[in-house]
Amino acid sequence: MLFSRPRAFRPGAFRPRALAASAVILAFGLHGAPAGAAHADAQQPPAASTPPLSPQTASPQAATPQTATPQAAPPQRPRVQSPVIDAGRVTFSVYAPKAAAVTLNSGEINRLVPGPHAFTRGADGVWSVSVGPLPPAIYDYSFDIDGVVMTDPESPDVFGNRRGARGFVEVPGPAGKPRRDEWQSVPHGAVTAHWYDSKTTGTRRRVHVYTPPGYESDATRRYPVLFLLHGSGDNDSHWTLLGRANVIADNLIASRAAQPLIIVMPDGHPYTAPPATPRDVARRTAAERFESDLLTDVVPLVERTYRIERGRDARAIAGLSMGGGQALYVGLRHTDRIAWIGGFSSSAQTLDHVLPDVRKQASNINANARLVWIRIGTDDFLLAQNRTFIDELKSAGIRHEYVETEGAHMWGVWRGYLADLLPRLFQKGPKTQAAR
Repeated sequence: MLFSRPRAFRPGAFRPRALAASAVILAFGLHGAPAGAAHADAQQPPAASTPPLSPQTASPQAATPQTATPQAAPPQRPRVQSPVIDAGRVTFSVYAPKAAAVTLNSGEINRLVPGPHAFTRGADGVWSVSVGPLPPAIYDYSFDIDGVVMTDPESPDVFGNRRGARGFVEVPGPAGKPRRDEWQSVPHGAVTAHWYDSKTTGTRRRVHVYTPPGYESDATRRYPVLFLLHGSGDNDSHWTLLGRANVIADNLIASRAAQPLIIVMPDGHPYTAPPATPRDVARRTAAERFESDLLTDVVPLVERTYRIERGRDARAIAGLSMGGGQALYVGLRHTDRIAWIGGFSSSAQTLDHVLPDVRKQASNINANARLVWIRIGTDDFLLAQNRTFIDELKSAGIRHEYVETEGAHMWGVWRGYLADLLPRLFQKGPKTQAAR
């Protein structure tokens, strides 16, 4: 049966007369008298002391229907485009006719072109500022409008984290010389977001997974895996959104500089400490919870979902800032399962309470780890922590590579580190030599 009668319909329930009467009463009431009063007046003549109004004495207000005032059209807003890139010079604009001051916030731009970068107001209420020319790169930024920090309302390139939201602008490389993290005409992999129920936290959590070009075309091939960890305040989407890990991998794989691999990017915040928790306790608990979630929830998920190559030598872990500390924490404690370890501008305080165990396991670490790769910028606020940690590795005799580069605690530095690390992973050559 294609059609059936709705259950709420009852034949005979629709009464046109009753509806028409109600409509008449309602229409009368709209002309100034309550609908109920109009119905009562219709049943009996008016009192003698109140003669009916003649057409000459009737109230104009009662006889004239009320008309709504037409809504005024909104004022025409000037058309704004922001940001605009011209030969590396970037112009930011925002319409804020009532603002008193507008400035640009960008740590990476300020390092290249010292600020403050104050906007200039135009007669149409549009504020603008131009900076540069800037070297080819991706720069995050926000606007400060009379003390209120906001993203660029004209740009779709925005991202949020636990500390708010910012935008980003991409300055492309010159023709024929694209950046290593720039989208190029090469085969591209795919990025998938997975939700899972974590046994460790008792909550629903998410992980992003990159698969290389050609993954779907060969159902027999297995791939090594890199667990790539983000920094404090960010989440599992930031290594692809800002870090461009998938683009970097695509470009290196296309040039045969890196092995085709799967990249797993989990959420690094499995635990939020109550406000009164001592910092060292919160840090240790967070590290332990992350380790458990990664090894007991994330790893089994990707192993049953993707064609992962088996064995320690096909496993790598790396991360930036907080994620760098987590990568060193998990990697050095589990070299029986992970052979390639990388830390970018790592939060090395995470490792304080495990250093005694790491020293005891130095011989096993040297036997199992193929690479312990650590980088940090000379202007990074975590430099002192990293130097102290490197001294600990040296005193324990643990083989590693440590390099201090130019740069601070910024995404531009970390994208470069990832592009440097990927070609080193899953190679068949000798293990890392001890740093001097």
